[in-house]
Amino acid sequence: MSRKYKFHNKSGAYFVSFSTVNWVGVFMRHVYFHELASSIEYCRKHKSMELYAYCFMPSHVHLIFRSSIDQPSELLRDFKKK
Repeated sequence: MSRKYKFHNKSGAYFVSFSTVNWVGVFMRHVYFHELASSIEYCRKHKSMELYAYCFMPSHVHLIFRSSIDQPSELLRDFKKK
């Protein structure tokens, strides 16, 4: 399966999901959970992320988001990098 997301409608809202390696439950630890939350907040403030819904699980994340500047690939890349 491809690891790259394909965004055909750059102005649309998308559901994405990703997990940790071997589904290890790292987001149960406060420090990692906080890092994930701060990364989302950063992208909302500085990367034009419109976040409609999210779900943090111990080993994976679900997001429904949209890029208000029509760059969803770049936005998701920056989110994972932060």
